[in-house]
Amino acid sequence: MKRLLFLVIMFIGAQLARAQELNATVNVLLPQQVISPPELFTNMKATISEFLNSRKWSRDTWQLDERIQCTFQITIEQQVDNRSFKGSLQVTSSRPVYNSDYKTSVLNINDRDFEFVFQENTMIQWSNDQHRDNLSSVLAFYAHLILAMDYDTFAMEGGTDYYLTCQTIINNAQNAAEPGWRSNEKGRQNRFWLIENILTQTFKPIRECLYNYHRKGLDKLYLDQTTARQTMTDALMELKNVHKIKPSSYNMQIFFYAKSDEIVNIYKPLASAEKQPIAELCKLVDPGNISKYDKIIQ
Repeated sequence: MKRLLFLVIMFIGAQLARAQELNATVNVLLPQQVISPPELFTNMKATISEFLNSRKWSRDTWQLDERIQCTFQITIEQQVDNRSFKGSLQVTSSRPVYNSDYKTSVLNINDRDFEFVFQENTMIQWSNDQHRDNLSSVLAFYAHLILAMDYDTFAMEGGTDYYLTCQTIINNAQNAAEPGWRSNEKGRQNRFWLIENILTQTFKPIRECLYNYHRKGLDKLYLDQTTARQTMTDALMELKNVHKIKPSSYNMQIFFYAKSDEIVNIYKPLASAEKQPIAELCKLVDPGNISKYDKIIQ
């Protein structure tokens, strides 16, 4: 009987180990002056980690070593009251490059419209068909965005279902008091426009680049570096088509937040004829980092 119970426990444990997609590290940074005791923020970190890492976000079966490495860094800038906070949320994710020990950055985004209520010793609840509260909706939004972009790097437009879930979360939050969800907010650098753009034909080259650059480029470097790099170059050059229609778009900024350092490191050692076009492209479509891209040709 004990052996049977042990086997059942092991089976359930194995199923749970395959269920989660995220391996999220959560950090909470505080201002010098806070109302609540440190224990509340320790509990906040643990509760958010549990929410992200214990929930099954997709329909696919994932092995433990396949989970996506990601970070959620919450910077609290203002404590409104004992339970309400304002600040920013930086989300990053990466994925391994085939046949190497290198991990490539896929997402690096800093959401400056992060307002939430946290109730200590209460589990975070989320449902895809309603907006319960801003904390759960924002966390679920970025969990699905991580999945969407990760899937896009492995299959052409493979993340569509998860972008659509992000869109559902946005639609459910249209009456939320907190910012970041609506089209008519100041500027176009929020969750609404990030997803609205990526699902349009205009921004299709970004999604195609995610696949060609990663799956047909980085993942093939071990086979033929020259051919793989040319594929990566071609993928990046297609981004010029987005720039022509939507210069300085939020989506392009997000792409280069994640990839700029890597692009510099990959192309800097190459011959001038190969790296010059990429340096010029990057300075055109990501003008905020011109000095960084100058290093490619120095």
